[in-house]
Amino acid sequence: MMTNGVVHANVFGIKDWVTPYKISVLALLYEMTASKVSLPNRRRLNELILPLQQGPDLSFGQFVRTVEECCPPTASAVVIRLQEMADGELRDMEQFFSTLPFTAFDTEAYKTSVVGLFMRHMLLAYNKLSFSQVYKLYKSLQQYYHSQYTKPSDEDTVGDRMDKDELDTPLHETELSKGPLSQKQAEYFLARQAYLLKNDENKALKPAALQEELNNMLKFNPDFAEAHYLNYLNSMRVQDIFLSAHSLLHYFDRLILSGNEGKSNGDEGYGRSLRYAALNLASLHCRFGHYQQADLALQEAIRIAQESNDHVCLQHCLSWLYTLEQMKGSDSTVLTEDSVKMAAHFCLRYLASLGIQSLVQQGATQGKTAHKLMDALKDTDILHWKHSLSELIEISLAQTTSIWRMYGKSTMSAQQAQLLLNMSSLEPVNFGVHQNNTEAFAVALCHLAELHAEQGLYSAVSEILQHLKAQFPPHTQHAKLWMLCDLKIQFEKHMNEGKYHLAEPLLVAMSALNKTEGLYRKAIVLKALNRSTEAYNVLQRLQVHCDKTKCTELAIRVMLSTAELHWESSGFSTALPLLLQALALARQHHLQSLASETILHLAFTQLMLGVPEQALNVLHEAIEPVLAHGSVMDKGRALLLMARCQMEVAGFKPNRQGQTDLNMLALAVDTLDDAAIYFSKLNCAERQREIHYLQAQLYHTLGQHSQCNKSAMLFRLLDQELQTPAPPVSMRL
Repeated sequence: MMTNGVVHANVFGIKDWVTPYKISVLALLYEMTASKVSLPNRRRLNELILPLQQGPDLSFGQFVRTVEECCPPTASAVVIRLQEMADGELRDMEQFFSTLPFTAFDTEAYKTSVVGLFMRHMLLAYNKLSFSQVYKLYKSLQQYYHSQYTKPSDEDTVGDRMDKDELDTPLHETELSKGPLSQKQAEYFLARQAYLLKNDENKALKPAALQEELNNMLKFNPDFAEAHYLNYLNSMRVQDIFLSAHSLLHYFDRLILSGNEGKSNGDEGYGRSLRYAALNLASLHCRFGHYQQADLALQEAIRIAQESNDHVCLQHCLSWLYTLEQMKGSDSTVLTEDSVKMAAHFCLRYLASLGIQSLVQQGATQGKTAHKLMDALKDTDILHWKHSLSELIEISLAQTTSIWRMYGKSTMSAQQAQLLLNMSSLEPVNFGVHQNNTEAFAVALCHLAELHAEQGLYSAVSEILQHLKAQFPPHTQHAKLWMLCDLKIQFEKHMNEGKYHLAEPLLVAMSALNKTEGLYRKAIVLKALNRSTEAYNVLQRLQVHCDKTKCTELAIRVMLSTAELHWESSGFSTALPLLLQALALARQHHLQSLASETILHLAFTQLMLGVPEQALNVLHEAIEPVLAHGSVMDKGRALLLMARCQMEVAGFKPNRQGQTDLNMLALAVDTLDDAAIYFSKLNCAERQREIHYLQAQLYHTLGQHSQCNKSAMLFRLLDQELQTPAPPVSMRL
């Protein structure tokens, strides 16, 4: 049988067929063996052979270009060999196949090597051809060879045409075939795409293009189980719940139908396929948030696995069971501990390590101390490095980055992120892919972007985000991470600059990615716009949500924002219980950053209640961690508050006579200078205006009239630029 110049040999039971391109590959193998090739060139050619023989057919021009990049003399020899056949007679091609077994058939290398198997397939396929099929193959070879010298026409066969742009395309980018793929080509294509989807989704085919190729493949062979599975993975990329479930079920249906054994127990057969089908279906529903359906599928998988006495499958089910409980917001600590013990008993290191990492995550949210969590991660990391579990090492480093950031240790967090980004992968580099496009890398880069934004380094933030967008395009599964990160950074930047009208439109997109984050920031915007009643209602909804989900970090932030609303109505005494409750929670969970921020709020409240000495003493407790690990905004606010406390302690009263401590006032001026430096990094004009106003008053009291005039002028310029009334200095932190 012949289609588009391709002689099919699988009609005789052989899963491959002879094409002019395959003859070119055979000619390359012949020249590599028959002629003397230098060792470096031979190594490069050896690396090229597998992609050439398993990849899709190339035009002769592109094939020659690919070989020329590795070894020009060999490429010339291959061209001459093909020319002898194409410009000669049919017997020249016959003679080539008769001299093809240039290595002994009895050698072990010939029998078992990939090259040997390929040659044997081609020889068997060729020897099964009838004379008419051999003649058609020869005419196709002539057309294939001469196509590089003639302009493409409508009579050119599919697979022999290739325009200039396609000739310039690298081998690894030529994915879509132009006719039916052989079994080996299809398997290579599916393996490569599945690997890319797992490790570097950006290098895989776009979802629509891959879907089209899979549809074509399934049109020729509807029972190709692996194609259905890749279809499932591709559908997951675009969050298509219907097609992903449909493809997953088709995959296991085909797997069961193609099974040779009908037993329901053991490692093979229907039973194994059925229980893993149920388990995969449960994980699919988990991913889409269908917890009830996931629970039903998981119970079915557990039932079948128990009947089959499959301990490995049961351990996977137990892992998904505690994951499902976590996703539903339940406490799954006991389930997770049981899973770790059983996984260790059955020597399932991967599952045991995942369980420990899950316990560490739960421990961090439940207030465990840092040294206990880090000790647990250290013990698992030893196992990861010992057994080269690269993926788990990456997850561990990303988790450590997040934990240090949650604890408020920005320096340690940045260090762990850099360690992950500079780590060489332990995985073999297949298809030119390094392990740098996984979720762990996306998490680490997002943390780095936010840490740089906190320090006002927006040019570096822009570079990091550009890299994230290039590595994780919008259609990829981890793109949501940088999208939310980008929105949060933009929001904080606009809020710091007082551009609330630019911050408010971001809330819609933010809520679409994370409803809770969007709601919290909505409350912040409403508070900034003096819409206190609406802000209070939103904060109360968030408080109820935090009580249900036990989200400590958000609960503390909600309490701080609610306390700030009380300040606006001069309810400083009302704010104190909230702040003390927030401080107790922050210290209980070892959240240093939030604890420091709460202390700043407490100090401000005490200042407003008329006890500046006590406020200054409390502030000294928080100033060191804020300056060491806090954001630029936090540093500026802390120093501004300290200056105001120093002014009150010194007995400063504007436009009034009285005894004042001039040394303390001079110290307050210096503190305001330091605060101004931080606010200038963020272009925070409102805060700078406030500082110049206070400095003008202080310089006036100190008798430094030139400095007073300078500060007054700067205040006036900023006041004219902002065109908004300055808020009361005494009413905000």
